[in-house]
Amino acid sequence: MQAIPPAGSSLSFITQLRMRQGCTATASRSASGTVVRVLDRDYEGQDCSIARALEVVGERWTLLIIRDAFLGLGRFDEFRESLGVSRNILTDRLNKLVDEGIFERVPYGARPDRYDYQLTRKGLDLHVALVGLRQWGDRYLCDKPPTLARRKRDRKPLVAALVPKGTETVPVTEAEFVAGPGRDPAARTWQVLARRS
Repeated sequence: MQAIPPAGSSLSFITQLRMRQGCTATASRSASGTVVRVLDRDYEGQDCSIARALEVVGERWTLLIIRDAFLGLGRFDEFRESLGVSRNILTDRLNKLVDEGIFERVPYGARPDRYDYQLTRKGLDLHVALVGLRQWGDRYLCDKPPTLARRKRDRKPLVAALVPKGTETVPVTEAEFVAGPGRDPAARTWQVLARRS
């Protein structure tokens, strides 16, 4: 059992609260064998793929980084400008996404420390989950959707849906994510994308 930190401890309030609630740190092992700290949650006694997936992508900045990658962003500065996230948090999340095999670092330019972060097959497979979250948000939280998913060749809207196994689906390579009727042109993500075009 962990000791409860004394009042006035230098530990953050959240860390102290987690210790009082008995939360323990958990880790996952990436494909390369690297142990990756994740959300500090323990799902004792649960054999659940959702809980395991949340340990990898359940933190809000992580999902927003992946969203931006699907929209076409890929560089550290683009993610930072789009999200308004601090450098240390973005660095941490990108490192975890690379360690988990969701992103691949691809060097660009003359400097050896400059990378494009590209979605791997594992990362691309998150598209259905993101489209599903977007659909739910559009239905319950937005008057007009800010982003639309559609098929590139005919611009038909795409939805996440339950279908029988073996049913023909639209591959993510044939999907595009574009501004919807609720898009705010002043939103940072759209400004970064406009400059990239």
